[in-house]
Amino acid sequence: MAKIKKGDQVQVISGRDKGQTGRVLEVLTDSDRVVVEGIQRVTKHVKAGQTSRGTRTGGIETVEAPIHVSNVMLVDPETKKPTRVGFRLEEVEQDGRTRTVRVRYAKRSGKDI
Repeated sequence: MAKIKKGDQVQVISGRDKGQTGRVLEVLTDSDRVVVEGIQRVTKHVKAGQTSRGTRTGGIETVEAPIHVSNVMLVDPETKKPTRVGFRLEEVEQDGRTRTVRVRYAKRSGKDI
């Protein structure tokens, strides 16, 4: 189970965007990277071409580039500060059976994520 998932609010702890926060748009598990909304924006040159709805205009676009997962920390929903993530095993009863489930929690406040 990953410590950071799609939709989590994270804060950058190192690099040129240090201190900024954003929501995770995509998690790239094979390269241990995440794409965060508004973070690590780079310019990309786009060639004019055709799409299914018509022609696409070319030019320079800004897109979010992936950032390594070690450079971001999850923002604690209670204190709104960066926190480490822990896992806790809980017994959950479903359909008359008990299952052991790993639950993510913020180590700063102890609140489930």
